[in-house]
Amino acid sequence: MSKEYKIIQRTANLAEYKTLCHAVGWTAFMNFDVAEESLNQSLFGVIVQYKEEIVGMGRVVGDGKIYFYIQDIAVVPEHQNKGIGNMIMKAISEYLKENAPEKSFVGLFASQGKESFYNKYGFNNHEGMTGMFGVIHEREIK
Repeated sequence: MSKEYKIIQRTANLAEYKTLCHAVGWTAFMNFDVAEESLNQSLFGVIVQYKEEIVGMGRVVGDGKIYFYIQDIAVVPEHQNKGIGNMIMKAISEYLKENAPEKSFVGLFASQGKESFYNKYGFNNHEGMTGMFGVIHEREIK
């Protein structure tokens, strides 16, 4: 990996977040109107800088005691397959080792086809458990 990649322990700001979400094709899935508040409530964040450009990010959200969720692992396509995802996951794993109490639940959702990447970090399907989620599409205005 190029020594020009620098990992920085902080959450992406809104502009960086939008840029990375656009770069990886997440625009249609994000509500950028509330993203800044969400980012500010992260437990931990990490970005990867290449020269002066932010090319990767990841963060941890949750209650900080029992539940931790790894969110928004994204790397600009031109910088993928260069070890940046590993840099991000190593930083997140270190944070969790130092801050998550024993028996904490750590979850994440992997993009289809990326499961093997997360398997390296101990994330697997578990017998007797099914990961499920829902998305709010419309809010009724009263």
